[in-house]
This record gives sequence, structure tokens and C-alpha cells, in this order.
Amino acid sequence: MSQENSEEALPKGVGPIQELELAEELDAELVGQGEEVFTTFCSACHKFEERYVGPDLAGVTVRRAPEWIMNMIINPDVMVMEDDTAYELFAEYMTPMANQGMSEEQARALLEFFRQYDADHPTEEQ
Repeated sequence: MSQENSEEALPKGVGPIQELELAEELDAELVGQGEEVFTTFCSACHKFEERYVGPDLAGVTVRRAPEWIMNMIINPDVMVMEDDTAYELFAEYMTPMANQGMSEEQARALLEFFRQYDADHPTEEQ
């Protein structure tokens, strides 16, 4: 199954992002913005290749649809109540993801940063 087809099969979550077209080529400026947002808002709870307060983010762009990732960033409180995967993560980690009031632009930058990380560090899932 191609990555495109597998992304279509993944749930998109609950929130404002229901369709997202991603260019194959990464946007370096957006990656940089995403890294800044991650360092400022996310790194206290999330790491790559390490379980921490929240889930390991390595390979997240393989496991989750881009829309799901952005909806979880923008809308974590509603996602935990209405999305099975988000609820399962909450049940496993016993800590809700903080709603930090992220904009769609910040969430998109984070997604691009995650895509860059996953491109540079392929997992067995890829």
C-alpha cells in the first residue's frame, strides 16, 4: 500500500482540519518555524525516540494522518473526548495534552517539522 493510500485510510480526527494537501517537497522555512514552536510549546512533554510525559513523536507522520496530527495540536481537549485514538493515548499516558491555543499556522509548521524529522530518521513502520 502506498503512503498516499495509507494516509487516506487513517482517521482525520475531530476539528477544523479535514482536508490537507501536502507537497512532496518539504518547506524549509516552515520546518524552522515548526522547530521553534516545538521547542517553545511541546518539548516539555514530547521527545523523539523516547517515551516521556507524552507519546514518542518519532514516526508520528507514518502512524497518523496529517489532518489528525493538526487537529490534535489545535483541538486536544475535544479530540480526547471524541476520537478513539486520542482517548487511547490519554488512557495510556494518564495526562491530557494541554490546549495551548495553537493556530492552524503553528500546527501546520509543527507538522512540517515532524515530517522533516521522520524523513531524516526513518522508522521500521516506513
